Amino acid sequence: MPLHYDVTTITVAAGQHGKALSALERQLADDRALLACWYSEIGALNRILIIREAADAAATLERRQSVLASSDPFNLGALLGKLEMDTYSAFEFVPPITPGAIGPIFEVRIYTLKHQGLTPTAELWRKSVPGRAALSPLLAAMSSLTGEVIRFMHIWPYKSFEERTSLRAKAIADGVWPPPGGPDHIATMQSDIYLPASFSPTR
Repeated sequence: MPLHYDVTTITVAAGQHGKALSALERQLADDRALLACWYSEIGALNRILIIREAADAAATLERRQSVLASSDPFNLGALLGKLEMDTYSAFEFVPPITPGAIGPIFEVRIYTLKHQGLTPTAELWRKSVPGRAALSPLLAAMSSLTGEVIRFMHIWPYKSFEERTSLRAKAIADGVWPPPGGPDHIATMQSDIYLPASFSPTR
């Protein structure tokens, strides 16, 4: 049975992510499903990414319905701009997200795959991830079950921007990444850098 994750993306008013994170810390304080709360630093700005476990589909839908019915979602008031809530299914060969201090740099890459590109992508990653993960860990690799499909999200933690640059260059130079033939199945690519909120379990 594949793991599922509830991924919420909040776009806030420019320069207001600090206030938004303070409000979210109070809102999410007792959320036992919370795995990560990060804010964007490079790429698509003014975004906050929340990742939760979604082991119970009914509970996930109930939580979303509560947010949609609220007069003030997440208690963000006028800070709240765009709100997206999606379910992702993890590749079964990637371990579950385990909270801890593994960042603080998180590269979130979202690819839109070509039609019928999911199965071959998963198989190519199954073969190539061990070699790439030997250089630096892979936190998550998962595909969307809701919203725009087929989106493929993968998340890589790094200790610094310099480490990210050097390890990616080494992976390419050593021929362990990207998976051979993998780019053939990609329609669009986006890469964003996130930093953890002070209360994020994964940081």
